[in-house]
Amino acid sequence: MNAALGQATNRPGARPPVAIPAPAPARPATEPPAVPDRLSLIRSRGEIAICIWPDYFAVSYRNPRNSELEGLDIDMARALANRLLVQPRFVETNFAEFMDRIEAGTCDIAMMGVGISTTRQQRVAFSKPYMTSAVHAVTTRESNRITRWEDIDTVGTVVAVAAGTLMEPLLRRSLKAAELLVVRPPRTRESELQAGRADVFMSDFAYTRRMVTVHDWARVIEPPDRFGEALYAYAVPRGDAPWVAEVNGFLTVAKVDGTLARAGTRHGLSAALVY
Repeated sequence: MNAALGQATNRPGARPPVAIPAPAPARPATEPPAVPDRLSLIRSRGEIAICIWPDYFAVSYRNPRNSELEGLDIDMARALANRLLVQPRFVETNFAEFMDRIEAGTCDIAMMGVGISTTRQQRVAFSKPYMTSAVHAVTTRESNRITRWEDIDTVGTVVAVAAGTLMEPLLRRSLKAAELLVVRPPRTRESELQAGRADVFMSDFAYTRRMVTVHDWARVIEPPDRFGEALYAYAVPRGDAPWVAEVNGFLTVAKVDGTLARAGTRHGLSAALVY
């Protein structure tokens, strides 16, 4: 058949075959948005926007006695701003909303003891870890229902967690008999406990230290086998490798020159630091 086709084409007066151009490669309907150069933006405006949760005792805490911000991550945020030769601007948020702020560009970084999780890694990038903590329980000294860790997951017990924290998915998976109460701002876990709407609440090393330091009614129950232990890091926008590298470089130096150690000692978190 191919030979016959060739003979027909070569006959006198036959029209040469028409070349059909190959189809052009399909182009995307819209070009993907360019990832902003966060480090250049920070330096050009002379300011770094830092997401914090101002109720995080010893980490990023607004002291009600003088309205001043204090804590390990407040010290570290100021040290990062000093390294970049810019001013720090603190943006108050919470764990249910901080990723929205990072994605929207409201914050350049979250420095508020953010625990690393696979769910969060789908929305933000993380620095190297600098702190770790297991999950602790807080109840009242007068409680007869909760006297040991084994009393927590029992029928009739209400366990409170803050919305958006690592404790929320952890306790959803772990509790078999107790009821989970997810507390959203402006409500707090301790107010739910004091009001009798919760029997116990779950938090980490730093926050539960606040309870026994500030409230004489609070009692902390230590977890067995480092229950729910997680690593903490700084959260930044995804897709910006130079900015992640800069934050990691800052952490590396801070661990070597004693900046992190001094902040940990100042705020009682030395035992939780990761080097």
